[in-house]
Amino acid sequence: MAIELRYRVVDVFSERPLAGNAVCVVLDPCPEPVMGAIAREVNLSETTFPTVVGDDEYEVRIFTPTTELPFAGHPSLGTAWVLGPRRWTQTSEGATVVVEADEMGAAMGQPTPEIREAPRTWLTDADLDGGDGAYRAEAGGMAHLLVPTAARLDRVRLRPAALVELAERARVTTVGLFGPLDHTTIQARVFVPAGGFEDPGTGSAAGPIALLARRLWGTAADVIIRQGDQIARPCRIEVHAEEGDVRVGGRIAACAEGMFTL
Repeated sequence: MAIELRYRVVDVFSERPLAGNAVCVVLDPCPEPVMGAIAREVNLSETTFPTVVGDDEYEVRIFTPTTELPFAGHPSLGTAWVLGPRRWTQTSEGATVVVEADEMGAAMGQPTPEIREAPRTWLTDADLDGGDGAYRAEAGGMAHLLVPTAARLDRVRLRPAALVELAERARVTTVGLFGPLDHTTIQARVFVPAGGFEDPGTGSAAGPIALLARRLWGTAADVIIRQGDQIARPCRIEVHAEEGDVRVGGRIAACAEGMFTL
């Protein structure tokens, strides 16, 4: 017997479609064994499977084409936006967060990240000598290795094999480089070594990046992170970063909708 599952694709951190970071949101109840297969079929960085459990609450499963994630930023924002304008409480395996969605976009509070300085030798071994130190940030079950740098990010050239080794050594999902453009703007590039791709907009890393930028360079509490420009998927991530009060959001644009018939 065939099952039909409605879905929508939205582009997060963008006010127009075919930019930002896309997420596929499956709206109908999906058998668990099928979730990973759908994520592989869609082949976006993430696909989500929300289940509304109350007037303003839902639970969500978040899948990449290869694995399930405990938490992720732009899928959380996109999922809440698709479910409708409201102040939602989202629960995933790694975190419970409040996401406020309106007609233009969404914003969420983030778990307070644990940020620790990492050995500089890690950068040397990975040919990242231009980095000004390294920091391991973890929250909601997601871990990132963040490298502040004054280098122009459009000229960065990285060895994929070295990034994979670095991510395994640091036990992180992503490796990100970032630096200030001015008092309220940060540039960033974030790579997912195990997946072999560059992420257009990384909501779960945006809070730690903004917090580190405040500590290192005295940037403002409210900043815009520019990410994805180098891969033609420009993202503009809005971040409020104070110790104990981290919020991440942005505009969201509808892009596609349809139905899986399985």
